[in-house]
Amino acid sequence: MPHRLINGLHFRNLRGDIYGGLTAAVVALPLALAMGVSSGAGAIAGVYGAVCVGFFASLFGGTPSQVSGPTGPMTVVMAAIFTQYTAMFPADPAHGAAIAFTVVMMGGVLQVLFGLLRFGKFIELVPLPVVSGFMSGVGVIIVLLQLPPLLGSAAQAGPLASAAMLPQAWQQLNSPALILGLLSLLIVYLMPASWGRYVPSPLVALIVGTLAAMLLLQPDALPILGDIPTGLPSLQWPTIETPLLADMFVSALTLAALGSIDSLLTSLVADNVTRTYHNSDRELIGQGIGNSVAGLLGGLPGAGATMRTVVNVKAGGRTPISGALHALVLLAIVLGAGALASHIPHAVLAGILIKVGVDIVDWDFFRRLRNTPSTEVFVMLVVLGLTVFADLIEAVAVGMAIAGLLFMKRMSDLQLASINVYRDVDESTPLAVEEKAIVRASGGRIMLIHFGSPMSFGAAKGMARQLSMVAGYDVLVLDLSDMPMIDYTATRALLDVVSSACESGRRVVIAGGRKPVMKMLDTQGITRAVTVACQGSLQPSRIDALRFAASLLEQAPPG
Repeated sequence: MPHRLINGLHFRNLRGDIYGGLTAAVVALPLALAMGVSSGAGAIAGVYGAVCVGFFASLFGGTPSQVSGPTGPMTVVMAAIFTQYTAMFPADPAHGAAIAFTVVMMGGVLQVLFGLLRFGKFIELVPLPVVSGFMSGVGVIIVLLQLPPLLGSAAQAGPLASAAMLPQAWQQLNSPALILGLLSLLIVYLMPASWGRYVPSPLVALIVGTLAAMLLLQPDALPILGDIPTGLPSLQWPTIETPLLADMFVSALTLAALGSIDSLLTSLVADNVTRTYHNSDRELIGQGIGNSVAGLLGGLPGAGATMRTVVNVKAGGRTPISGALHALVLLAIVLGAGALASHIPHAVLAGILIKVGVDIVDWDFFRRLRNTPSTEVFVMLVVLGLTVFADLIEAVAVGMAIAGLLFMKRMSDLQLASINVYRDVDESTPLAVEEKAIVRASGGRIMLIHFGSPMSFGAAKGMARQLSMVAGYDVLVLDLSDMPMIDYTATRALLDVVSSACESGRRVVIAGGRKPVMKMLDTQGITRAVTVACQGSLQPSRIDALRFAASLLEQAPPG
């Protein structure tokens, strides 16, 4: 049953799917060529990546209208991986390239595993400042990498090397290259949007720039792509170097995590445009299959591509037919038009990619800086800086760690705010009449603490810190009736509170704990500490606990 094997497949929208697939292929061609060159693997690797990921992710993915292929973030990571492993084998760069493509295969397998383990929903939990900082950093990297080719110089291995190269590139300026690059930029920025319905601006820039170079300039006036292989790609069999296996796994995990996040974000965009809902786990499986095949055939890794997906949808594409057709059209082009593509100037592709890099930057986040909490801005800027100046996976890891700590701090503050301490009561105190009477009659010798939410370690430590500054009470009543759960670390902090009270000669009473909470307290020895060491009690409700506390005070008058 094809409609069950291929998510969203039907033939009721065939005309729209054909037009959408053709339009997406026209948009994808110049981007695939440019990203292939930028990665260091060659223009043809970009096209093979678009073919493999685009075809298999469409057939086996979970977002029917999505078009996949090499994207800016994935290309930046692949460029670093390709440079890393080819540099390890300077005498045999083909061996290093084989290792790099093996990493792509491993990344694809990890994505399939993510889908089978149903990690789709977890990947969507990456905080917006982390995503924003990473995407903006990738945009900056793409722009920096393309500036030397725009000036007619060779592309550099990394963004910092590219920035350092700029003074020399300017001194050795290739004027025809700069003119064609600026022409490409003008076309992609200034071409009327209405024309884009018929032909996308990157393709116009590619054709105009290439024709201008071929008709007006000498063959050696500026760098061009040169010979591009035609025909079907040869298989890149997996190549494993045991000493490098750990590094290869980390690189593959980086590709898998980034490709998953990138694809699922694009899936959300597709959902908003088509008013549908994607299947996250199935999408990861489809992307993983596509990337595994791309690595096997020497293609770049890819992900769901936002611009190509939106173009596809706007042109009428709604089912996997459009994404698969886009891949087949690209395959037909590379099989028959390799000779023409060899004349494309590097500067023209640089102009196209600079526009891509600028578009990737999260300008919306920057526009909202004034109204964005300073902690969110801090996380975003840290991730952006680490992405550009350090390492991409390190940037995401550090960003997630900082965001996680800030989140836990906010949760602890909210939980601490939900802890109410009662020693003195008045008419506004939210206690029952008898409860107020007992607390008032104790003259401050009973301290009632009510927990109104789950408790984490941070909240428990905060409460313990506050209690350490309070003196003059004899009985501590802990009301857990509204606490739905407590984690292990919080119970250890609560045990410290109970133990401190016991050592100070105070009695402790616990009221109304729910079954999961009491089970955790019992497991961690808190109930024993209350009933034995503190000579306290476990009571079913708050009023029972207060009555028991009052009876304790009667047995031990102040003195």
